[in-house]
Amino acid sequence: MAESPSTGVAPPGGAAGGERLDRPTIVLGLVIVSGTLMAILDTTIVNVALETLGRDFSTGLSTIQWVITGYMLAMGTVIPLTGWAVDRFGGRRVWMTSIVLFVLGSVLSGAAWDIGSLIVFRVVQGLGGGMLMPTGMAILTMAAGPRRMGRVMSIVGVPMLLGPVLGPVLGGWLVQDVDWRWIFFVNLPVGALALALAWWKVPHDHGAHTAPGLDLRGLALLPPGFVLLIYGLSTASSGGGFGRPATIAWLACGAALVGLFALHSLRRRERALIDVRLFADRTFATAAVAVFLVGIALMGSMLLIPLYYQTARGEGAFAAGLLLAPQGLGAATAMPLAGVVTDKLGAGRIVPFGIVVLVLGTVPFAMVSADTSYWLLGGALYVRGLGLGCTMMPTMSAALTTLGRAVVPRASSTLNIIIQLGGSVGTALLAVVLSRQISDRIPQAGGGGGAAGAMGRLPERVREQLAPKLAAAFAHTFWVALILTALLILPALLLPRHGARDRDAVPDAPPTG
Repeated sequence: MAESPSTGVAPPGGAAGGERLDRPTIVLGLVIVSGTLMAILDTTIVNVALETLGRDFSTGLSTIQWVITGYMLAMGTVIPLTGWAVDRFGGRRVWMTSIVLFVLGSVLSGAAWDIGSLIVFRVVQGLGGGMLMPTGMAILTMAAGPRRMGRVMSIVGVPMLLGPVLGPVLGGWLVQDVDWRWIFFVNLPVGALALALAWWKVPHDHGAHTAPGLDLRGLALLPPGFVLLIYGLSTASSGGGFGRPATIAWLACGAALVGLFALHSLRRRERALIDVRLFADRTFATAAVAVFLVGIALMGSMLLIPLYYQTARGEGAFAAGLLLAPQGLGAATAMPLAGVVTDKLGAGRIVPFGIVVLVLGTVPFAMVSADTSYWLLGGALYVRGLGLGCTMMPTMSAALTTLGRAVVPRASSTLNIIIQLGGSVGTALLAVVLSRQISDRIPQAGGGGGAAGAMGRLPERVREQLAPKLAAAFAHTFWVALILTALLILPALLLPRHGARDRDAVPDAPPTG
């Protein structure tokens, strides 16, 4: 196969080009990282600003979490369009258009005048950011070939797991010493650099671009289904919890739309937004479940940890960002080794180990108090980072290595949808649990999800008196996160235990149901 029909990028070396990445592929990978880093940084930058945003806009956690959830849902909504858009317009055009749309959303978010406008503009941002990762992954995958998938994923995964190092620190400094609006305006120079590099190095697409008709029915079923499911979760923070009739109705409607989409996809097959026949491949289906749970573990913790430091411990945004950095450092330590091990021995040998490490790193947070040592928590975050580095990208690599090259772009798109959906579910679910725990322990905090926002308005003396109850609420919520993380071991044990060198070739035929 000389050229990818989806990206127009010829695979230099391909599967036969050896296991080492050649210089052009590495340079292309760095160009792709410059764009994806912008989108990933924006997620982690905003996490440390939630307490400030809640205070400035006089709203609580159940509302303010939509600044993150809306962004991630928008990313998940537009990801299914990536394959069609790349086939129709070419990878280079889609990549550069996505950067422009993301920067436009950043400017609008920085100019937001109330919480409603901020959430809407974050959705615009997400629509641009959602196409960056799958387009970049498809370009790099076709350039490197399937035998070097682990190394490719290690390059693409750098912004996903280094973001927690740079994002919280940069975001904390901007929020505390400049203005929260600059957590969005900072994307202007980064976006300009990414656009210039893309113009310089992303290959031009040759030949006519043709694509099957856009799946409008799928577009009307799947994204609204996701939105209704997440919105239903977020409404559970009010009295009655998940037993509220309104909550049940939202969840049921969302599940019904997703179910109808699955039936529609079986009929439309590869022309659907998501080809559900991909899940007939056991390795892909297993890895998809694991990726969903990784999204919950990663994004859920990125919501909870900075809020704990700011509300229960009284730290500023910059200090909270610095205290989060060990997790990203741990991930950066583990990822290069994890990519090599995945290529040589298979994801089934590294991912279960990573999950055990991830769970061990989460235990101290499930036992956190109002005066837990920062050294202990920093060490735990580093251990969590090691676990994430051994889990996320090896799992995504395993999902793609048993598929035919013709379906890799669609499969990459599906995996990115799943991880964004997992992050959205994790953010909404843990925000609900935390809100209810705080309002149960401190009714005067503003019940029903206003708690975290109210904490920012409490005098320091009052906050110190409430700190033990706040810490207990966070500890209970971290137990939920710990259980969800531990569930990862079930799909991880089913991942393949052989590396790329043990496979003669990757078949070109897509899976069929």
